[in-house]
Parts: sequence; structure tokens; C-alpha cells
Amino acid sequence: MAPAPLKGILETIGNTHLVELDGLFPALNARVFAKLERFNPGGSVKDRSALSMLLGKIRSGELRPGRSTVVESSSGNLAIGIAQICRYFGLRFVCVVDAKTTQQNLAILRAYQATVEVVTDPDPKTGEYLPVRLQRVRELVDRLPDAYWPNQYANLLNPRAHERTMHEIAQALDGRVDYLFCSASTGGTLRGAAQYVRAHGMSTRIVGVDAVGSVLFGGPPGRRLIPGHGAAVRPELHDPSAADEFVHISDLECVVACRTLTIREAILAGGSSGATVAALEKLSGRIPRGSNCVLVFPTAATATSTPSTPTSG
Repeated sequence: MAPAPLKGILETIGNTHLVELDGLFPALNARVFAKLERFNPGGSVKDRSALSMLLGKIRSGELRPGRSTVVESSSGNLAIGIAQICRYFGLRFVCVVDAKTTQQNLAILRAYQATVEVVTDPDPKTGEYLPVRLQRVRELVDRLPDAYWPNQYANLLNPRAHERTMHEIAQALDGRVDYLFCSASTGGTLRGAAQYVRAHGMSTRIVGVDAVGSVLFGGPPGRRLIPGHGAAVRPELHDPSAADEFVHISDLECVVACRTLTIREAILAGGSSGATVAALEKLSGRIPRGSNCVLVFPTAATATSTPSTPTSG
């Protein structure tokens, strides 16, 4: 029996597929599953955060179609999620991006009629774009009438969205999730999953997957090529205790893992998805026989990327 029609595209956010990856690591005496967040309508896990941060204010009337403006700093998946939601509800969206934003993402944002503000010069002290982008957001919010900044880096509704993500995973596996591998950036997915696990007394071991060159788990800052994997600044949402342990994965390891995933499972995944695959491989020698291991794949590779040149994941 076919499912009933949904009331609008936003009802397709969530309830993404969990698939078993039989061929990924044949020698591993454990079951491996991937949560495929690419099946959200905007193409990534960030759709969940975007809806969580906006829907309540839309329903309460704080955000008004035709009058309110949403302003956010994002050069990737969250921007696309917000742009789609704003277009659906008739809200104006001003997105602050930087010079590293891909032409494909810019084209998608403009297709949703978002206004794009491009930051061209990095912060002179850190060499990073994020501090300058956040300053531009503050200036826009002060200047524009009826403006709202969701602030993905500090908004508790971001991780709350991912309590549902973890609920879906737990429900699909009858509560038996032994390991969860989750890439880290704003901290929303990692923190939300941890909140659910601890609130429900689950024994899941959460592995935070960070980039070499990221400062999230105490590593020294360095150059990173894969957007959406790691961070140059610790966001307010970041809670190191959300992970039971963490693994640092290099850009090269991400690329190799993306290739492996494509060759063995026919899945084209973004860079931070590949990072979770690489992290599982690093820990595979000490994962007990019969364990259920879940990898969160935030998005797919895009038309402008291949497993050898992965996009944000």
C-alpha cells in the first residue's frame, strides 16, 4: 500500500533511510549501518536543524511572511536548508557566505531567491572567514527591520533536532546501537544524539569524528580542505563530553574512505561522511564481535564533486 500524500515538501524532512553496509569492511565481525541524510529534501542533515530553529517562530507569528528576514552565516548545507524553508513560507533570507563557497551552492541559494552576501577577506588574526562572517551577520541584524538570526552555532534547537535523528536510529535497530560515529562541526548532531542516548539510558558509545586541523577536541589549528568537517573556532554548542571518544581524520583519509565507499557500496558520499568510514576503520580492531555500528552520513557527493574531490559532508 502506497503511503498517503504529504502536505508540502517540508514534511519529508526526517525519517531518512538506515541501510546496512555488508560490503564495506568484510573482515569486520560487526554490522555496519549508514543513516543516509541525503534523502532530506534539501539534501543534508542540516534540513533538520533549519526546520527546528525556524518552525516554532513561524508558527508563533514572530517570523512573518513578506515582512521578516532570516539572516545566517553558512556556506553550505544549512544555508540550503534555510533557503528552502524561507522560500516555502515566503520569508526573506540573507545568507552570509565566504570566498570558499562553491558555485553550485551559490546557484542553489539564488534559485531559492536568497540574497547572498559574500565575505571576501578572512580575519587578519586567525586567517579564517568565520569571525568575519559572524560580524557581518550582526551588522545585518542590527540594520534590517524584523530580522532574525537563528545562530546555528549557539541555538539549542539545533541539537534538539538530532534527538529525533537518534530516535529514528534507535527505533530502526530496536534500541541496540553499540557505536555511533558522527562527524563534528557546529556540534548539533553530536550533542543531540548524546542527549537522546543519555536520556534513554542507552549504552551506545558515541565516537566524535573531527578533522586534522580542527580545534574542536583540542587539536592545533591547521589548514583544512573539506568544508563541513571540523571547525576553526569552537562553537558555543560544542560539548566535548557528548563524545565518549574522538578520532582525528585527515583530508586524505576522507578522500580514500569516500573512494572505498563508492567502490564497495556504490554510495557517493561527501567528505565528512567519508570521515566516519575512516574512523570506523581506525577503531575496527577493538570493536566487539556482533556490535551494531551506525555511521551518520550528513549528505551525498554533489554533481560538482567526486569521491576524489569530496564536498562538505
